[in-house]
Amino acid sequence: MKLRKLGFLTIGLFDGADPGPGHESTLKIIELGERLGFDSAWVRHRHLQYGISSPVALLAAASQRTSRIELGTAVIPLGWENPLRLAEDLATVDILSGGRLNPGVSVGPPMNYDHVKDALYPDTAEAEDFGHPRVRRLLDFVRGERASGFSGVQGFESFSDRVQPHSPGLGARMWYGGGSLRSARWAGENAMNFLTSSVVKAEEAPEPEEMGEAGEAGETGEPLDFAAIQLSHIRAFRAHHPDGERARVSQGLVVIPTDSASPSQRAKYEEYARTRLPRTAAPQGPARLMFAPDLVGTSEEIAERLRAHVAFREVDEVAFALPFTFGHDDYVQILTDIATRLGPALGRPATTG
Repeated sequence: MKLRKLGFLTIGLFDGADPGPGHESTLKIIELGERLGFDSAWVRHRHLQYGISSPVALLAAASQRTSRIELGTAVIPLGWENPLRLAEDLATVDILSGGRLNPGVSVGPPMNYDHVKDALYPDTAEAEDFGHPRVRRLLDFVRGERASGFSGVQGFESFSDRVQPHSPGLGARMWYGGGSLRSARWAGENAMNFLTSSVVKAEEAPEPEEMGEAGEAGETGEPLDFAAIQLSHIRAFRAHHPDGERARVSQGLVVIPTDSASPSQRAKYEEYARTRLPRTAAPQGPARLMFAPDLVGTSEEIAERLRAHVAFREVDEVAFALPFTFGHDDYVQILTDIATRLGPALGRPATTG
């Protein structure tokens, strides 16, 4: 497929003793992304860490400093959220942005749940459901289903039985972040968009009918690798989505072009990728997670590797992930090279906003 939408993802690191500059840096990076012609900017979600803990609030600020670029979350872990309240926040920011919000969500218990459950859910910790029904509730509220058994006038106040404000187009811009076949199928069955990243679960390929004409991943005799597994997830998602092959998928690999990098930056980038490479050799941990190698090199070199990536060939949207630990100037260089060199090398014309 031809690359149609070019996006990037950042974690928004900050100094715990002085968090303002880090948040401002993230906003400036989003503004730069718009000037460079990126189609979307995405923010990761981190709780009780030194990364953006409230991406919806940050994107509300970004919506007032940009006018065109789409703004996404990749992803909001719903175990920390009340779906009704989150639906209100998402709709509000979507209205403020003029319909540019792309909320991505995921399920599962909050990280380090045993350590935070008494603070997060002091009375209901053992009763909370962190599975797909939590996403279903959020989708229903965002899409305008009833949230209350009452609507009308009470005294001098008017009440609605659905979340307000209601942003009619937001329901079609809800994304599910998943790295397994089960997640891919569920996202498709619930007519969500699908975010796939640099992490997948090592698992068997799906049934042949879910793989389309290409058959099962790995049918050439090669062992199942990251790209083949990711391809199987994309095809399973589309096989279960009402829009079929037109269903939206965004891929989020770590991509670091070095075209305009200084010698010291190149050395830092190469060392970063080198230290992370061993984890890509085999599935990691009880969940058998597989990690994609970070792509470092000139834009032409990276484009060649992406064109050989069977899952990349299946998508027309990307949200390339910025390395978490780099500095502001590094991000400026990387984003500039992606927009002006890598994008065109992948067939997307360079723009300046």
